[in-house]
Amino acid sequence: MKDTARVVVIGGGVVGVSALYHLAKKGWKDVMLLERTELTAGSTWHAAGLLPLFNMSYSVGQLHQYSVELYKTLEAETEQNVSFHEVGNLRLATNRERMDEYRNYQCTAETIGVESHLIGVDEIKKLWPLINAEGLIGALWHPTDGHIAPVDLTMALAKGARMNGAAIHQQTQVTGIERDNNEWIVKTDKGDVRCEHVVSATGNYARQTALMVGLQIPAIPVEHQYIVTDVDPTLKAYREAGHKELPVLRESDSQYYFREERMGWILGPYERHAPACFVDGVPSTFEKDLFPGDLERLMPHVEACLNRVPSFESAGVKDIVNGPISYTPDGNPMVGPAFGLPNFWLSEGHSFGVTAAGGAGWQLANWIVDGQPSVDMIGVDPRRFGVVSKHFAKIKNEEAYEHVFINHFPMEERPAARPAKTTPAYHLLDKAGAVWGVRFGWERPNWFAPEGVAREDVLSFRRSNWFPHVGNEVATMRERVGLMELSSFAKYEVEGPGARAFLDNMVANIIPKKIGRMTLSHALNPSGSIRSEFTITRMADGLLGERFYLVGPGAGHDYDLDVLRKTMPKDGSVILTDVTTQYGVLVLAGPDARKVFQKLADADVSNEAFPWLTLQEIPVGFAPMVRALRVNFVGALGWELHHPIEYQEHLFKALMAAGAEYDIGLVGMRAMDSMRLEKTYRAWGTDLNAENSALEAGLNRFVRLNKGEFVGRDALVRQQADGVPYTYSTIEIDAEDADPFGNEPVFLNGNVIGRGTAGGYGHHVKKSLMLGYIKTEHAAIGTECQVRVLDQLRPARIIAESPYDPDNTALRA
Repeated sequence: MKDTARVVVIGGGVVGVSALYHLAKKGWKDVMLLERTELTAGSTWHAAGLLPLFNMSYSVGQLHQYSVELYKTLEAETEQNVSFHEVGNLRLATNRERMDEYRNYQCTAETIGVESHLIGVDEIKKLWPLINAEGLIGALWHPTDGHIAPVDLTMALAKGARMNGAAIHQQTQVTGIERDNNEWIVKTDKGDVRCEHVVSATGNYARQTALMVGLQIPAIPVEHQYIVTDVDPTLKAYREAGHKELPVLRESDSQYYFREERMGWILGPYERHAPACFVDGVPSTFEKDLFPGDLERLMPHVEACLNRVPSFESAGVKDIVNGPISYTPDGNPMVGPAFGLPNFWLSEGHSFGVTAAGGAGWQLANWIVDGQPSVDMIGVDPRRFGVVSKHFAKIKNEEAYEHVFINHFPMEERPAARPAKTTPAYHLLDKAGAVWGVRFGWERPNWFAPEGVAREDVLSFRRSNWFPHVGNEVATMRERVGLMELSSFAKYEVEGPGARAFLDNMVANIIPKKIGRMTLSHALNPSGSIRSEFTITRMADGLLGERFYLVGPGAGHDYDLDVLRKTMPKDGSVILTDVTTQYGVLVLAGPDARKVFQKLADADVSNEAFPWLTLQEIPVGFAPMVRALRVNFVGALGWELHHPIEYQEHLFKALMAAGAEYDIGLVGMRAMDSMRLEKTYRAWGTDLNAENSALEAGLNRFVRLNKGEFVGRDALVRQQADGVPYTYSTIEIDAEDADPFGNEPVFLNGNVIGRGTAGGYGHHVKKSLMLGYIKTEHAAIGTECQVRVLDQLRPARIIAESPYDPDNTALRA
């Protein structure tokens, strides 16, 4: 074994081998993989359907789709059988809500380019003649899906990696990982290997591997069981009569998948209360072992399957397989850079490992070799979790497992391990009727239930119980004055003699020169797509030189903090301080906001003294210093009040008291989202993403190509010369009882011309609105088109930006 490599991949399962294969395919020859046993270790699992699971993120959908395409061509490339059975995948529905979910899946499928069909009961019977269709109302049919043998796939990827120059070392135990002189030292029982990059793809050992480098990650396995039967005589007769293998069957409402296996069946339930395992690490005695099967836990699913497939009763149980399957708190894998560690990469938490392995290896290789992924990976980025502790992960991962087949509504808020992070005003908001949501671990009010109204979401893909109350909150802020709690904003201070140059090279906009002025700025990828978004304000100089206050999205905290730390100069000329939890944020906005604010502010807050897009540090109420920023995300006169967190309860009570005569009201996140849609305000992570450039996103006024060099400038200059392929657009939809949520396809003359990235109802303008990217040749204002909302192609049209207050009169009041 060589003692140097450019990349060391740790873990010889299908995920690790895929990473190795793709790195070698990109021309990096000096790459090696280390596996503690053999490549087939742990391959007791099977794949029951490979195509995108659209209840997951758009990112995951693209990874899954690429995996399918790769696996279909891999056999020809390597001459190694992968045992891919393209039998299709049939997802059954027994109620309208489930069909709505499938209609929503189909929207994502059309934007990615996956063939899918919504079918009725008669078509189900034709595709699956052995089924008892009683109680079914329809299904989602993926004809190009199927199942594959994990061991065969792993061996084909390994052969492909070796064919392209990669090395694989089995029976090699990694005992430690250290950092030395900008290199990693991977210690093994066969000697040390020095390398530039490390990829951790260790499955059930993920937390143990991460702890070797001082990293906490929320990857903890959960026990998963499936039943393998003997021959089913009815199935055997059906197949011997010349019929093809039946499609993979998923009855989501009974939480199981079902497919053929050697003239018998495999039944794979996702049971409730399946326990997490290896919370404190995998024991040294556990190699390829399994846990004892527990048939009693599976009986509700067995009985449901007996009802759906009567011949299942004739097939005796051959085996109950019960083993660990890696999970994360949201069920999506972690693929990308590790927080705080240079050139240390994760591909862990793959609960659907075979399904996503191809795509994960593809994008990880792109990230390592090219410096960025080629598709947006925010939905699987390892830095997306606000809480990563072992105790949190155990609870959330068990919840994620039992939610695999739960109907995934767009407004779903899962209850386990909450509340985790709260602000001092939490109990006041709770008393006021807050219906809570969570983002990056922070509890945030989604909406407020008036007295006598149940404090709960009635989940649906259509307008539901919160709709009128959110409308009232919008009216409060548009017509009078409202108060929002947004302390989850990420906040940083950047100071030092090199601070300006550092920020100037990082973002596309100019850096403000005048103290108190702010700019909306975007850090770009080399391709010109959006990496981060900040408001940057010039503060009074600090002891070390110029000082700036950066505010970014709360969900991007670890992502942005990691990038800032990794890209800042290492010569001490820049000091970065994370002040997120030092400052709470209350947003006061609406036509009467100035009247309320003036009562408590020890300063002149008139338009002349405190103009739009400025910051002042002033006393407010009992708080000796509040950073008041005249900016907000709803498009109204107002201020973000960034205050020392210890004063939050006082300020909340004082603002509510001062606003009483103006009928002040509390406003939640769903109302804020409605108002930002009315202003065509882009949100980071969805509208602003790693796939679309700043020019495509319509951020031209925030991009100063003539200011000098910055990351992504060259790509934007080229795109400007060649033509911008997509245009960020606002679309009005003739909706009835359902609005878009994002990922809906846009059609013109039967062809997909774009997709939505956000959507909902604009309660003030009384329009169903969607924001998204449209092919530029079709993006003219006034273009009539269609948008798929659930099962209907709704009439729609492209309208001008900012249907509410396009001249920003309210903002500047």
